Amino acid sequence: MDPVIVVGAGPVGLTLALALARQEVPCVVLDEGPGKEEPRLARTVVLREDTTALMERLTGVPLGERGVRWAGWRSLRRKQVMREAVFDLLAENEEVAAEGPARAEGAGPAPLHLAQHELTGALRAALAREPLVQVVVDSRLDAIEQERSGVTARTRGPQGTWWRGSYLVGCDGPRSTVRKLQDIRFPGRTAVERHAVAALRAELPWPGRAVLHRMPPWRTSGPSAGEVTARPLPDGVWRVDWLLPPGKDLVTPELLVTRVRETLAGWTDGTTPPYELLDTGVHTVHHRLARRWRAGRVFLAGDAAHLLGALGTHGLDEGLRDADNLAWKLGRVWHHGPHEPLLDSYQTERRAVIAARLRAADQALPVLRGGGGLRAYVPGTARGHDVLLTDGHLGRGALGAPGAYADSPLAPGYLEGEIAVETAPGEQVSDVRVTAEDGTFVRLRDRLGRGVLLVVLIAPGTGVWDRKHWVTAGVMPRLAAAVTALPHPAELLVAEGYPGAPAHSVLLVRPDGHLVTALSGVRPADLYSAAETAVGGPPQAEAGAEADTGAKAQARAGSGVR
Repeated sequence: MDPVIVVGAGPVGLTLALALARQEVPCVVLDEGPGKEEPRLARTVVLREDTTALMERLTGVPLGERGVRWAGWRSLRRKQVMREAVFDLLAENEEVAAEGPARAEGAGPAPLHLAQHELTGALRAALAREPLVQVVVDSRLDAIEQERSGVTARTRGPQGTWWRGSYLVGCDGPRSTVRKLQDIRFPGRTAVERHAVAALRAELPWPGRAVLHRMPPWRTSGPSAGEVTARPLPDGVWRVDWLLPPGKDLVTPELLVTRVRETLAGWTDGTTPPYELLDTGVHTVHHRLARRWRAGRVFLAGDAAHLLGALGTHGLDEGLRDADNLAWKLGRVWHHGPHEPLLDSYQTERRAVIAARLRAADQALPVLRGGGGLRAYVPGTARGHDVLLTDGHLGRGALGAPGAYADSPLAPGYLEGEIAVETAPGEQVSDVRVTAEDGTFVRLRDRLGRGVLLVVLIAPGTGVWDRKHWVTAGVMPRLAAAVTALPHPAELLVAEGYPGAPAHSVLLVRPDGHLVTALSGVRPADLYSAAETAVGGPPQAEAGAEADTGAKAQARAGSGVR
């Protein structure tokens, strides 16, 4: 079978290519640019726990060394501290104090903030070590042709030619050529938010903490009184965003310098401290959602499929989740043959999650930004508004939490032995320590992304005994036999505990880390049924398809069919 063609070499396209290569699926990445990204400190990304784990697993790079994990979060309104959150890295030894009615809370794992070029560089370095991936620079997509057995892409530029692939994924951004060539509509709202952005080196009163300041006292009038957000980067650098009033007013250098000086002075008792302005920009947020994410053998992912990012949320997180969701499904089809329900589930699952987040943001925007609408009917308070914004910035609630696939076509129906645990079916699993088949201790998330299902037995006490003492005892032989008989490759893991799971329960986890089901004990029939549904049922035969052993061998060598 021919390689998968990935159009676009941003973080989402590079992530998808790496994820496919780890499942032994060859790829050709068509990069319109020169193969490197210009360093821009004003262009950064915030990754949550799951996407940080995904990036570190694929790149092999501890990204915390290239960015900053926030020590905490502080939200202010005028001069009043409204809310503080302390992340796990400081939770044990720091006491939070705040004036007024501020609320201090533990906030779980810290978000990771880093410059986008650092993330892209780590992905490109990992791809350079992958023999199954060919990155073709200076190649702009010009045409796509589909047929029953594959897809052909034509590029122009110094390396312009025809490329033959099994599937094609458009990860080519908001102005996606792939989307336009497939005549897919991209409705939504333009410029729902605009921010002036500056990256600067300075000493702020909250080292290592991200800060949201609403209605700062030094800006007392006008619609631009709004919001200021500061997020730490390495080496004493901060990214600072100022919410701009609606409209298309030009952000001049003089205006930006004025904002920088008055903001730093406001945060440091009235005197502007020394600072170094490193980079500037204007960030405009759009809300759009493609009508379709699949057209035959062509898919959309990332900004080509959706745009979001208002109220502190970050669209890249969702683009990386797109890649994680699609990769294992394309991997199964590439290795085991056509499977339309499985491929269709990509759009069903991911589009529903993005649509829900966009609806939540559209409902919150009138409340938080004023201008009538829902604000006239919802009894919003300053604290209630702050909760909404905190959820967006910290990746929680309807605005920011990772989506669940509870209504997915891959969710099993009634299972007699199903039980409830803290993770609902369709949600991402907790990252507990597990024992692998070779007896080593690993994190559960470290076993994801290889295209196999994970079966986790909850067995208290196994962590203190050598594997040889329990691998052949109790329910293990029966469970191992049930796992071997599953309709899709699976790995058997053992955990001493899992939130809400009783001893001897069994969890079935998808390759992208979402829970399929939890069962009370070893139930081979339920486990088989759930596993078969989770991979879309048995593979389908493709009428008229011909075996192409030569093309498959050439694809595995990492070369495109020209």
